[in-house]
Amino acid sequence: MLLFDVFVLGLIVGSFLNVCIYRIPKGDSIVYPHSHCTSCKSKIKWYDMIPVISYIILRGRCRNCGGRISIRYPIIELATGVVFAALFLKYGLTLEFVKFAVLASFVIVIGMIDYYTTDVYTVTILPGIAAGIFFIIAGYFKGGDLLTFIYGALISYGLIAAIILMTKGMGWGDAEICLMCSLFLGLKLSIVMLFIAFVSGGILGTLLVLFKKSSLKSAISFGPFISGAAIFASVFGRNFMDWYIASLF
Repeated sequence: MLLFDVFVLGLIVGSFLNVCIYRIPKGDSIVYPHSHCTSCKSKIKWYDMIPVISYIILRGRCRNCGGRISIRYPIIELATGVVFAALFLKYGLTLEFVKFAVLASFVIVIGMIDYYTTDVYTVTILPGIAAGIFFIIAGYFKGGDLLTFIYGALISYGLIAAIILMTKGMGWGDAEICLMCSLFLGLKLSIVMLFIAFVSGGILGTLLVLFKKSSLKSAISFGPFISGAAIFASVFGRNFMDWYIASLF
């Protein structure tokens, strides 16, 4: 039952993240006005905002005008619920669970906005950095290692900054995302994050070129890869590190 409760909490948080993803690029408040249909602007009733269920009942259309509702909304709600459940199975109801659930919430918003707009907004990065510092301090008072987070942040930001300066193939927003994520992850999990992000980004980029969906000169948002890799590292990072080291030696 507790796992189910955490999953439902993730669905609810995912619904709020959808609001952030839609409104932040437009410069709108994330708390006002009330949720409304993007087609007819009519106010959405509370019973039409139940995560996933309302989308299914309404068959993906507005109750008032029949306008289509993007499938993105239930997908993000479900994804957030699954991530929260996975983190709960990994860490239980601990500070680590809360920390990585907060990280997942930030990177889902940041990654999706970057995917749709190719922009990384300061209004999402700065609160994430502040939250990361808060959890570092909270962990330190519980006997945690302070330096691992500092080293992780410096190495992640420094690596992306070096790539930007040498190749101009990435943006400073990517460096900021890595800096923020590393404040949550620490050094070892940051290495996993960077490894997964570059490998997955490289594979997808290669496939897009092979299937002629893009060219070598086409720009691809790297933020979603960093975001996905940060979630992967928070859930599977330690196991991945152990497996990788064991396979080498």
